[in-house]
Amino acid sequence: MMTGSFAYPNSVFLGFDHIAEELTRIREKANDAYPPHNVVKTDEMKYTVELAVAGFTRENIDIEVKDHVLTIKGERVQRRPQEQYIHRGLSTRKFTRSFRLSEYTEVVGADLRDGILIIDLEVIIPQDELPKKITIKR
Repeated sequence: MMTGSFAYPNSVFLGFDHIAEELTRIREKANDAYPPHNVVKTDEMKYTVELAVAGFTRENIDIEVKDHVLTIKGERVQRRPQEQYIHRGLSTRKFTRSFRLSEYTEVVGADLRDGILIIDLEVIIPQDELPKKITIKR
């Protein structure tokens, strides 16, 4: 019970700590390692999620954000039904990968370059939630 004071949560760190915890949980699940991914902190308020999706095209990948969960789905359609692989070293199986986002984290862009799906995230805190400087009157 709080009396006489208000504890303001630090949403910036809570949100991304949540992502890090979720990524750790996912990494620990051996059967849930596909496709491999990185999470990169590019700025104090910006992160990038990178997924290795060799063999997938933009049309094979669906990215959605709903209820603060980023979900990436991939399903590759076989180009030529008569293809018979002698050796198949590149996995192109169907996948779903999800990441929980903090309240103020938004997906600001996505790109597919050199077999890597790059999803840019940014913490955008509304003006009315930012700390306000109070001037002391004379």
